[in-house]
Amino acid sequence: MSYKNAAITTITRDLLEFEDKTGNLYETIVVISKRANHISAEMKEELNNKLSEFASSTDNLEEVFENREQIEISKFYERLPKPSLIAIQELLDDKIYFRNPAKDPSPSS
Repeated sequence: MSYKNAAITTITRDLLEFEDKTGNLYETIVVISKRANHISAEMKEELNNKLSEFASSTDNLEEVFENREQIEISKFYERLPKPSLIAIQELLDDKIYFRNPAKDPSPSS
């Protein structure tokens, strides 16, 4: 997943640009919201996988060094753009595929 294209801070956006993506501003917000939830879940899973390498049931002398590495990993994820900002950028770059089943009948019907 690429986190580099998204802005780290909030940017004022033109709502008409979002409305043009689906034809309905609220539908666009739902698409962004669902994608942001998906990105958030991916980021959480990725972080948990990286931090699970440091999990140990015994205490040892290298715990201080492991904690430093854990802190660096955590700081990296804290500096990443928020999932909602990543989702907005993906929508603007046309990297999100979405469809509304109510509007688009499935080909099998």
